[in-house]
Amino acid sequence: MNRWKAEFHKKVVSAAEAAQLIGPGAKVAFTSGREAFAVGNALAARRDDLKDVRILVPTPTYDFGWYDEGWQDSFDVTIRMPTHVSQKAMDASRVDFDPGTVIPFVELADAAKADIVITEVSPPDEKGFCSFGSSLWAKKRQVQEATLVIAEVNENLIRTFGENYIHVSEIDYLVEHTSAERKMGSTSLAGKQLKKTASYLKTMAENVSQLIKDGDTLQVGVGRTTEPLINLGMVSGHCDLGWHSEATPPGVVSLVREGIINGKYKNIHQGKAVVTSIGGSSREEMRWVHNNPLFWLVDVAYLEDIRIISAHENFVAINNALGIDLGGQVVAETLGKRQIAAAGGQLPFVIGAWHSKGGRSITVLPSTAKEGSVSRIIPSHSEGTVVTIPRNCVDYVVTEYGIAHLKGKSLRHRSEELIGIAHPDFRPELRKYAKKLFWP
Repeated sequence: MNRWKAEFHKKVVSAAEAAQLIGPGAKVAFTSGREAFAVGNALAARRDDLKDVRILVPTPTYDFGWYDEGWQDSFDVTIRMPTHVSQKAMDASRVDFDPGTVIPFVELADAAKADIVITEVSPPDEKGFCSFGSSLWAKKRQVQEATLVIAEVNENLIRTFGENYIHVSEIDYLVEHTSAERKMGSTSLAGKQLKKTASYLKTMAENVSQLIKDGDTLQVGVGRTTEPLINLGMVSGHCDLGWHSEATPPGVVSLVREGIINGKYKNIHQGKAVVTSIGGSSREEMRWVHNNPLFWLVDVAYLEDIRIISAHENFVAINNALGIDLGGQVVAETLGKRQIAAAGGQLPFVIGAWHSKGGRSITVLPSTAKEGSVSRIIPSHSEGTVVTIPRNCVDYVVTEYGIAHLKGKSLRHRSEELIGIAHPDFRPELRKYAKKLFWP
């Protein structure tokens, strides 16, 4: 028997035994992406035994109970991305929020100093290396910097090329995975219920397509506006595209399979689709990604390093927004004081595209919200609103009514461009505000 195999079996404990390693006042960090479900459940079951346990849950996926009222004395939870399961707790300030830095999940001071880091891995291969599955983020670095590591072993996780591996010797305790679907059903998942694709998104995809050229390297951010664009024809008729993005929205894996995304002209990792997470894919597509050298999962600190992004020529960043004011300030995180999203990698990708030779940054948003009753293009943002992209970093803005180009333009010209892509019902009022704001 290989030495690592004996070591592996010695490290196997039950989820309840793993949870017993956590005492009052401990500092615990789940890794980014889906939480280890069995360990999370076992930890939550110790609610009455624990007090002042600080937990970092970067991207809440499962509702273990600690987002509810009455759990705060046992678990002091901090999140980095509001999700469906944590939004009510966020609204009620039952959880703390870490806005992160210009590169999300990179300044991992809390995780690095945690008493215990909890993650999910695949079973080891013949050499003793485990995979982090379809999402890497900063997991490898978190594990290597942690004081103690608990890893839930999930045989369903895929393997990829890149940096997506950790050796059994770097893990302290191993726990058998429990399926969330078997225990909690689909209601526990972080994603909101899927809505029918809005008809205007097809027009938006066609508008964005006008700004894409053959040979470009693309990034597409998460969001209900951006993620459907690939399948709605955003890259139809284009070829030899590259991919360097946090994740893979629906349709990306198929485009790699078909050779439309082939990385032929990428300056870095030529021929590779470089991501930190695989998402939006069917099971059949996931099987195709498994052990496929065309896909490279890398640490998010590398993926979203502005120097790496800008080193790609013709880099195109495409990101979602909640709203924009007439001066060009983009909001993608809050509605007033209410935190409903996180900046993610939007800022480094925008800046990286700005510095890329031939690069472009595209902000996409529907012209209205609340069934057409509210314009997303507004005179100015309300008190407490967090600006995600400063006005001096905004390039193209796209709605279903057209394309506005703000880069290098004055405030008067910016307002005119944005009013031109606003919903027609709101244009007269916006013109009145623009006159008051930018003309004598």
